[in-house]
Amino acid sequence: MRIITGKYKGRHFDIPRNFKARPTTDFAKENLFNVLNGFIDFDEATALDLFAGTGSISLELLSRGCATVVSVEADRDHARFIGQCMQKIGAEGHLLIRGDVFRFVKTCRQQFDLIFADPPYALEQLDTLPDLIFEHALLKDDGLLVLEHGKTHDFSAHTRFLEHRSYGSVNFSLFR
Repeated sequence: MRIITGKYKGRHFDIPRNFKARPTTDFAKENLFNVLNGFIDFDEATALDLFAGTGSISLELLSRGCATVVSVEADRDHARFIGQCMQKIGAEGHLLIRGDVFRFVKTCRQQFDLIFADPPYALEQLDTLPDLIFEHALLKDDGLLVLEHGKTHDFSAHTRFLEHRSYGSVNFSLFR
């Protein structure tokens, strides 16, 4: 796993082989961030990374200048790995929460410029995530929600749906 650009550009992190999480591919991540540059000014932005997995997106967000990145990850080993990666780069402005994403969303009182969610593609409640995030007002008025999902999900009928991007087997739906 590597950081594509920003102040930590080129840093590599070896993901343990026993991890269940799959980091977003560099190809998909690079293309997504090219799209996001048109929507988000990363300098001083606040971001939330739900189902943080390996921390790849959180690291990229910090590298690009986000002032605050909150990563939520339930798996103990994955959370430990994210913490170690953040320590290695001396990241400031990062908060790691080890816990259930759905419980976090329901109790969080902070708003974010960007929310990135990469749940397991087979997650039963995946379709409910956009509504849950909007119900709990986690996005700032001009904020953006990015949901990574498999090809079997279609969010185009959602009232807050903005656009869909596909990079190989990786799909992103954007909401505003």
